[in-house]
Amino acid sequence: MIWSGLKFAWIGKILSLCFALIVIFSVSKKDREEIGFTTKTNSKSQLKSGILIFLGFLTFDFIFKLILFPKGGDFDLETFAFQMTMPGLTEELVFRGILFWLLDKAFAPKWNFKGIKFGWGFVIITILFAEAHGVMLTENYEFKFDIITILYLTIISSLSVGILRKLSGNLIFPILGHNMINTINAIIRIL
Repeated sequence: MIWSGLKFAWIGKILSLCFALIVIFSVSKKDREEIGFTTKTNSKSQLKSGILIFLGFLTFDFIFKLILFPKGGDFDLETFAFQMTMPGLTEELVFRGILFWLLDKAFAPKWNFKGIKFGWGFVIITILFAEAHGVMLTENYEFKFDIITILYLTIISSLSVGILRKLSGNLIFPILGHNMINTINAIIRIL
């Protein structure tokens, strides 16, 4: 079987991608644009602000992980291929695309930053993304909460990519940013 022997859940990510695309293409063009499935961006100034804020968080993230992450691992093509593509593509379509769009409909954004409306949907998605990465089910079917991962991902990765999503106006930049974070994580581990 093609998927046996692989370290990562490629099939799960591919199914997630298919599901996200089915949802995205089942709504109107206007809704797809609100989801962020567009090449249109917000103003150059808003986009620039989003990129600069993201890069500031990314610099901190890189230095922090360079100090704390275990190093000396071996290069693994599958790790790089996976981290450079799948998590950012699938998770951004779902979290900062579809779920963001739904939550912004449920909780109308009221806060203004750089001419962009933010609201409870932004807060909920920022936390939900971190929770999805920091809560695990053990072999004994018990939930394990990795509080450090949850807090760190909320404050750094999820917040920075969420800001990039809102200020860019589309999902292209958050997908690239997310995959950049994951690729940097893989690189640091082999230094």
